Amino acid sequence: MLKIELLESFIAVAECGNVSKAAEKICRTQSALSLQIKKLEESVGQTLLLRDNKGVSLTESGETLLNYAYKMLQLNSQILDELKDNPNKQVIRLGVPTDYIKRYLNSCLLEFIREFTRIELAIDTDVSGNLYKRLQQGEFDVIVATHWQAPVNGELLFERHFHWAAAKNGNAHLRDTIPMALYPENCPIRAQVFANHQLSMRPINVLLSTPSPQALCMAVENDLSIAPIAAFRINDKMQILDPIEHGLPPLPVFNESVYVNPETQSPVTQQLVNLIKANVQSLSSATI
Repeated sequence: MLKIELLESFIAVAECGNVSKAAEKICRTQSALSLQIKKLEESVGQTLLLRDNKGVSLTESGETLLNYAYKMLQLNSQILDELKDNPNKQVIRLGVPTDYIKRYLNSCLLEFIREFTRIELAIDTDVSGNLYKRLQQGEFDVIVATHWQAPVNGELLFERHFHWAAAKNGNAHLRDTIPMALYPENCPIRAQVFANHQLSMRPINVLLSTPSPQALCMAVENDLSIAPIAAFRINDKMQILDPIEHGLPPLPVFNESVYVNPETQSPVTQQLVNLIKANVQSLSSATI
């Protein structure tokens, strides 16, 4: 193992080209510095310096070691700075529904990141069913997830309303087999579509499966399919379809709730939850 102290002494001698000048530079005696160079040469099994009446010069091995010595000292300095700046660095693992990540970033998560500079907020997105499952498996400390039932072991934030939407003046919703764009498997919205679909209703053909709400909206606007669209995303290029009139599965009101992993709960995770709850009004009414 190459000791940092020996490398520092070696760099001083190489830069000064003279043992006595190097000893003065690093506040050591000449004999102590010479002994350190000898120990370093024994460690690497190579002669590092050539000595003559004019001073010292580097051997080929010495040149090679010098390059690495600079890099090792730089890395050592970076490590110490990182530990010094972040003595109690904590990572909070947060899961947020893919279709709502922009809304949370704009309302509260960036505020948390700026305020708690010694906390690393690791954010992952997924459909709500997967987020809840991964929370149970210990992958998250806090999640926000959507469900159609009252939250169990969670705190209700607000309700999410979805409508069946089709292109304005389009005909995708008039076809015998209904083309649909839906969120992926394990999404509670998709699950309710199939759970509430009756044999008496027209058959469904899923043309697009995506976690992107923008992609769902584009599919609707271009009359490729119909889709369950969040109320705040309905625009003037769309029309809202009445489920009874068009023989579509009814969409329940969904609950947006926050859940905490009890195994990793801490004052910091509670601060994050409190911040999310404090931003409920902006989260539920934003139009982004």
